[in-house]
Order: sequence, then structure tokens, then C-alpha cells
Amino acid sequence: MNAPNAKPALVQTPVDIDLLRTFLAIADTGSFSKAAERVFRTPSAVSMQVKKLEEALGTSVFARDSRSVKLTAGGEMLVGYARRILALSNEMMARFVMPEMEGTVCLGAPDDYGERIMPQVLKRFAETHPNVQVNVIIETSELLTKRFENGQLDVMVYTAHSDGLEDGAQVLLEEDLVWAGVKGGCAWEREPLPLSMWSESCPWRADAVRALSEIGRSYRTAYMTPHTQAQFAAIVSDLAIAPFPKSFIAEPLIALGEKQGLPPLGTYQIRMRVKENAGCCSSAVADHVTACFDEMCA
Repeated sequence: MNAPNAKPALVQTPVDIDLLRTFLAIADTGSFSKAAERVFRTPSAVSMQVKKLEEALGTSVFARDSRSVKLTAGGEMLVGYARRILALSNEMMARFVMPEMEGTVCLGAPDDYGERIMPQVLKRFAETHPNVQVNVIIETSELLTKRFENGQLDVMVYTAHSDGLEDGAQVLLEEDLVWAGVKGGCAWEREPLPLSMWSESCPWRADAVRALSEIGRSYRTAYMTPHTQAQFAAIVSDLAIAPFPKSFIAEPLIALGEKQGLPPLGTYQIRMRVKENAGCCSSAVADHVTACFDEMCA
């Protein structure tokens, strides 16, 4: 007995990976002209690539005007897919085409994300590039920036305010900052408000101080440390509260806010910079960092 006739499934033409690479260059730089420099194409060629990409997807990925370029809702969705596709492509090529890659890369990361992400990056990288040595430096974002600018780091992951993107910087993550307290605690009721945080150079501290100043709430720095584990100890002991990323909130921590008379803190970003004219080893490490953050955010 013959099977009933059925319409053949539509065959979707895969998107050219070069289109995704150009798309991400525009998303990271916020500029067609800067993206053109990054991908070694003319601005008109970049515009044609975006048009081709939008036609393939059937949706606009950028909202453009005379002054700025912003991602549409579809563009924001595409960023995650594009980064994962490019990272997997690079990983595949590393396994089959460049297994002989050798060298040393100095990677810097802040304490909070150095402990959460770097072990994954190093494990994954060692599997694909066994002959590349990665030296990791864990410090504050302020000190990492100084090292990077002095040429001591090849790749830098750091914390920043959600504005003023530096040339060549890539946003790996943006999320809300919240007030972290211990469940059942009362530190938030004290006057002045006891805080656990780091120096003025820390974006989390800057946002906390700004928000409290705007509502006229007095505070004191009860604990000053660059290490999140030390801040965590102060919070759990109900000796202070602290500005923390929303993703850090888990038992026994809770997020405090309007009900406790505390102001919103806005968002912060985790960014990455790679040394100018970086070699293939540094670029490969950066690709793995990007892939790990994308998987964490997926």
C-alpha cells in the first residue's frame, strides 16, 4: 500500500557564516563603519551583507537612523545564536585544522567571574588546543585594565557600567544588579545602612552609592573587600547588605528592594577586550570565553 502523497518539507538555505560575523561586528561596535574595519570590508559591502542576512531570516535585525544603529528584538535574539555558531565553527576548525597551534596566552578575569567561568573555559580550551598554555590572572577590573593597557594581558574579562563601550570591547553579559541580604536578616533596617563592597572604582559600588544618594539614604562601608566570597560572608552573617548581580542570588541570600525602602540599581556588564593584533592563540581563547558566556546566558 502506497503512502499518501505529502508535500516535501521546505529546504532552508543555511545562513552564510560570514554574514553572522559581520552582524556581530555591527552589534558589538554599534557602527557600520567600525564593523567594516573589523571585518575588512567596505561600508557598502557591510550594508549589502546585512540586507542579505535580513532577507534570509525574513526580519530586520537592526533599527537604523542617521545617528545610531540598534538591535531589533529579532537582532537581540540572533546575537546568541550567532555567537554560538561562530564559536562552534572556530572550535571545529581548531580540532581539525589547527591542532599544531602552540603558544602562551595571558588571560585576566575578575574574582567573581574568574571562579564561575574560567574553569569551564580552561577545560574546554585544553581539549581543543593542548599545546597552548593559558596563564590566568584574577584581580579587580581596575587592576586588570591597567595590566591590559600596559600590554601584560592578551585577553581581559572585566566588569563595567552599562554605557561607554570601549573601542574593541565586546559585551559578554548584561544583567540586573540587586541588593543582596540574608533571608530573615535585618541589616537593611539599620541606620546608617551597612554595606559590603569594594572601592570607588567598582561599578557595583558606584551604582549603589548613586542610588542611595538619590533617595537621601545614609550608609557606611562596613566591609571593604574585592572578593565576593568575603562579601557573601558579611551578608550571610547579617552584618551588611551588598550590591550583587541578580544571578548570584541563591539560598540563603534574597534580593531586597522597594519593600525594604531600597532603590533600584540598574544593570552592569561583563565585557571582554583582546589585545590589538592578537595572534591566533589569543583569538581562540577569546572565542572559548564567548562561547561559555553564551551557554551560561542561554
